[in-house]
Order: sequence, then structure tokens, then C-alpha cells
Amino acid sequence: MERLRRTMMFVPGANAAMLRDAPLFGSDSVMFDLEDAVSLNEKDSARALVHFALKTFDYSNVETVVRINGLDTIGHLDIEAMVLAGVDVIRLPKTETAQDIIDVEEVIARVEKQHEIPVGTTKMMAAIESAIGVLNAREIAVASDRLIGIALGAEDYVTNMKTNRYPDGQELLFARSYILHAARAAGIAAIDTVYSDVNNTEGFIAETTRIKQLGFDGKSVINPRQIPLVNAIYAPSEKEIQHAKEVIWAINEAESKGSGVISLNGKMVDKPIVERAQRVIALAKAAKLITEEEI
Repeated sequence: MERLRRTMMFVPGANAAMLRDAPLFGSDSVMFDLEDAVSLNEKDSARALVHFALKTFDYSNVETVVRINGLDTIGHLDIEAMVLAGVDVIRLPKTETAQDIIDVEEVIARVEKQHEIPVGTTKMMAAIESAIGVLNAREIAVASDRLIGIALGAEDYVTNMKTNRYPDGQELLFARSYILHAARAAGIAAIDTVYSDVNNTEGFIAETTRIKQLGFDGKSVINPRQIPLVNAIYAPSEKEIQHAKEVIWAINEAESKGSGVISLNGKMVDKPIVERAQRVIALAKAAKLITEEEI
């Protein structure tokens, strides 16, 4: 079963307290930001702090992601420090072409080889934040086997498009749809952009409901208060859970009989139904709505 990424919590790389407390937030992934969230004169110290945090604190099952600076600035220094610290994923900022992925992958692979880390250990993620990046999303999504997901960065994108963020999200519909299709075609995750008005709970819930309906794996968040809201929206209903259980039971019964044919209530159970059921069960477990013993 693929890893759940309902929430990816942004944590400023220069904020020592948040680095320490990140495992407690309850997000599926935490993204330590060395780029936009860190001022120019704090870049080196933030890199050192994140390196120390990754080496010192127990993030348990929380996926660790670091957004680096661009390779045209100090990104190579960020990559080396994070790979050596054992980060799970390097996130590229402002990805516009497949070559951006290839260039960063070359640096990661070089660091892994130099320090005898198995090549391929460090995964990658791309943030798409411009019109050209959106139009190249398909090529970006398949540029590397290391890529675990692509994400929309809306603030830079709407600026590039000469518009603004609006409550109905129409200005992001094309970008969201195209990025989502690119991710699904490549078999990787699609993560939605942040919702920056942390006090507008109603707007946040509406946007998260919208992106779940589209099919996004999850949402980037900037405040711990947003995490339970996302998790509640992604939690399956009792009806969905019961149907998923029945599908899993049907699979188990067919396997016990040595049958390759799975049926439920007289209907054939095909691969898409199985995959949906497995995801529902995973979401239900993550939301603590069921236990392993109930399956």
C-alpha cells in the first residue's frame, strides 16, 4: 500500500522549536523549508538546524521532506547536508522542466556515491509554480524514478498568470487538473497548495473538500490547526468503510479457496474496486476509525 500523504506540514527551517515539535503535529509528512521561509542571512544556520534535527529527533513514521534552494544559488549545499542527514525526500522549488529534476538528481546521486549511501535512497518531489511548469508537468512527473510526487505552488503560479487567489478556486482549476493528471499517469502523488488564511476555517474546509473531490492525495498546510480538518475530510464514511471491509473479506475468501475470481453480492470485484477498497481501509486506519483486527 502506498504511503498516505493527506497533509504535508510546512515548517520554517530556521524555527528550532517547530523542528523539534514537528513529529507531534500529526501530519503525514513534514516539509522543512530552506527556501522562501528563510531569510538570506539565515540560510546557512537554517541548513545546519535542519540537519541537526533530522539526525537528532525521532520523526517515527512521519515522512521528512526538505524544500531546498535552487541549484543556481546554494541548493547543492542544501542537498549534501540533507542527504547526509537521512532526509526521506528532497523537494525542488519552482520546477519548470524535466531537466530541473535531472540536474538535482545528479547532485543527489553524487552525494550518495561519495558517502557510500545506496544510490536511490533519497527520494524527490517537485513543486510546480508557473505556467511553463504546469504545461511541462507530464514530462516532469516521469523524469526520475526517485520522484514520489508533484505539488502545486499557487502563490507564484497566480502571480505568473497575472491573477489572484479567489474563494471558488477557478483560477487554479486548470493547473490542478493538469498536475493531477500528470501525477496519476506517472503513478505518483499529487499534493495541493497551501491555504494561507489560517483564520478562515470555512474557506479552508471548502477548498480541501474541493481538492479531495478532484482526486488529490492531500494538501499542504501551514498551521497545525489545519491538520485535523484535512484528516476529517479525507476520513471515509461508515458506508464506505463497510463496503471496503466486504471487498477485503471477499478477496481473503477467494484466496483461501485458491480462486482467482473475486465476487461480492453476485458481482465481480475487479482491480479498481480492490484498489479503492484498500485506500479506504488505509484512510480509515489512519483516522483511527477501524483497527487491524476488524479487517
